[in-house]
Amino acid sequence: MNTTTTNNTPWKPADFAVEKVADKQRFHDFSLPDELMHGIADLGFEYCTPIQAATIEHALKGRDIIGKAQTGTGKTAAFLVGIITDLLDFPYTHKRKLAEPRSLIIAPTRELALQIASDAEQLCKYTGLHIISMVGGMDYTKQRRELAAQAVDIIVATPGRLIDFVRSKEVDLSNVEILVLDEADRMLSMGFIPDVRTIIRNTPRKGEERQTLLYSATFTDEVMNLASQWTDEPITVEIESDTKTVDTIDQQVFLVEKKDKYKLLRNYIVQNKIERVIVFCNRRHQTRELAEKLKRDGVKAALMSGEIPQHKRVKTLEDFKSGKIQVMVATDVAGRGIHIEGVSHVVNYHLPEDADDYVHRIGRTGRAGSTGVSICFACEDDSFMIPEIEEETGVKLNCIHPDPALLRDV
Repeated sequence: MNTTTTNNTPWKPADFAVEKVADKQRFHDFSLPDELMHGIADLGFEYCTPIQAATIEHALKGRDIIGKAQTGTGKTAAFLVGIITDLLDFPYTHKRKLAEPRSLIIAPTRELALQIASDAEQLCKYTGLHIISMVGGMDYTKQRRELAAQAVDIIVATPGRLIDFVRSKEVDLSNVEILVLDEADRMLSMGFIPDVRTIIRNTPRKGEERQTLLYSATFTDEVMNLASQWTDEPITVEIESDTKTVDTIDQQVFLVEKKDKYKLLRNYIVQNKIERVIVFCNRRHQTRELAEKLKRDGVKAALMSGEIPQHKRVKTLEDFKSGKIQVMVATDVAGRGIHIEGVSHVVNYHLPEDADDYVHRIGRTGRAGSTGVSICFACEDDSFMIPEIEEETGVKLNCIHPDPALLRDV
């Protein structure tokens, strides 16, 4: 597809000037296709994040990669740049079957899969490549229609829905050239590995026939065991910040009695005029009760948990992005795939039961170099988690008693 500017002259990478800076890698430095560079320019990506600088060159050479990186580090763009370049540089010359993707990306949650597909659409804006997302909870018939409409280049899927299509022989994975497994640790913890194994058995063999990129926030023995089975002579890349949490996030802990948590939350949001905040609870019923309570008290709140139908979850995310919703009350599984710019605050209404989840929760704010605030409500039930979180993050948390004005009756 010809990539043109508004005055109909061909767009050139030179139209997107990015200065050379010592110790920084530019996207210009990779000799990427012009159509892809045009999409990168529209997104304003100038310099690579550490995971992008460390992996894109290897991906472009066809190497398998095992990447360790937290969410919010730019890993999605890193693997998409490699995929899109490969698809553009080596176009199919023979007639393709419709439901025969050249690239497959598997993610553990619906939200993450939809976010990756959205990122891919933006990067592919000028390429003519066709992307389909296949996730549970969304219209199966609609996904079937999309497959029948035109040849698909990239499928982004959750394991359960994809395996339905594979078993019914409606998707043919025998020509997948690049396979991405994102958040492998989360797929393990959610019990998806048997499905993933079945899916991988339907793709070409690893090595010369299939390039495999596996990403995980943690490198446990289990993750590395899977990586060794599914990759061939991989490059291993570990991106660690000095601490496991972002320097741009101000982390605070309010020591509060359980009975006062709701008053504290409602007053904090109202008194600080917070426009976009994600509040995490540990259980679905807790998110439901809290969202309903906030709505009754005039706060524009919505629920994001596994019990919400997918079309409603997509609408809720759109409303949250546009500002129609001020407070998103979420569980960990639902919250993990939420990548929304401009979230100023994250509140841990309940401290997570796993310190690693704390890192993922607070990573919803302070993204892309902006600053954010993370607040924990620690009560008699969960304050014992604080030392474990401090050990996991390498950060001494600032524990304070809330101002009396924050505990006034609502």
